[in-house]
Amino acid sequence: MESDSEMVALPLLPIPIESNYRACTIPYRFPSDNPRKATPTEISWIDLFSNSIPSFKERAESDTSVPDAPVRAEKFAQRYAEILEDLKKDPESHGGPPDCILLCRIREVILRELGFRDIFKKVKDEENAKAISLFPEVVRLSDAIDDEGKRIENLVRGIFAGNIFDLGSAQLAEVFSKDGMSFLASCQNLVSRPWVIDDLDNFQARWAKKPWKKAVIFVDNSGADIILGILPFAREMLRRGMQVVLAANELPSINDVTYTELAGILSKLKDENGQLMGVDTSNLLIANSGNDLPVIDLARVSQEVAYLSTDADLVILEGMGRGIETNLYAQFKCDSLKIGMVKHTEVAQFLGGRLYDCVIKYNEVQS
Repeated sequence: MESDSEMVALPLLPIPIESNYRACTIPYRFPSDNPRKATPTEISWIDLFSNSIPSFKERAESDTSVPDAPVRAEKFAQRYAEILEDLKKDPESHGGPPDCILLCRIREVILRELGFRDIFKKVKDEENAKAISLFPEVVRLSDAIDDEGKRIENLVRGIFAGNIFDLGSAQLAEVFSKDGMSFLASCQNLVSRPWVIDDLDNFQARWAKKPWKKAVIFVDNSGADIILGILPFAREMLRRGMQVVLAANELPSINDVTYTELAGILSKLKDENGQLMGVDTSNLLIANSGNDLPVIDLARVSQEVAYLSTDADLVILEGMGRGIETNLYAQFKCDSLKIGMVKHTEVAQFLGGRLYDCVIKYNEVQS
């Protein structure tokens, strides 16, 4: 499923990794729970994944690259639903007990075994084209803000607005299929501050004090998320003289951007001098994270990302899957930023916030 070369731990994680890191924010169960009986939390998360089956099935049915797509899509829906029911009856079946990584992995394994490689490709391509056309305007609006602190807040709000494009959320998939999503309207309509986790002021203060030398950003979705959210933010870092590594999935998963897709997007956005709206991109690198899921276990990344991370002094995990569901409490040897929008009721309840609330969690390592 994953990269051919051996996966390694991100060198920015504190060691020993076994006792210091686990890629799971929300505990689905505790040691005192009966191993043979699904916990209420496990059941609610299994139901959440079950509710997404119809939208995945619909995408799979219309995948023209796969022969007999409707028949195979039906098989996917049946097989995944059966496995989810099995996990409710016996949480230790199918490699359980379940967590969000296992539930995502089983879904991807079934799709790939049935010949589906990238069921969201069409919608990703459409959204990327739309976002590319809006990119210059978004950057111009940002550059027009003279006050640096306000500009950073504007860029952060752009990341939240872009992060709404998430077809792994059944509710958002439904909204999206009805009338699409407007990036600028989303920027305007974010829930009010303070957000459920709101370290924006601290992050702005640290940004103003002295810039970091190198940031590694684990990116999330295609479309507005990467193009109108992350890239303007990364461009601002390049303007500050930072090196920026954008780490994207090796293989497709939901509407997440892959590293090959990201390279293609950047080639369309850069001018003939290799600049991004007047900013030199020689310090911008795109890396293959080795990942193939919408969540990430940083104990298993590609050697390429591990090598590029060794001298980073800021790691950013963006999106609900990477930044909230698997790594919200992850500790690093350097400064870290977890940023994303809450798009599942279960996550909102766990954090004590609102649906579509925002998370910006900044941890500064005292040197």
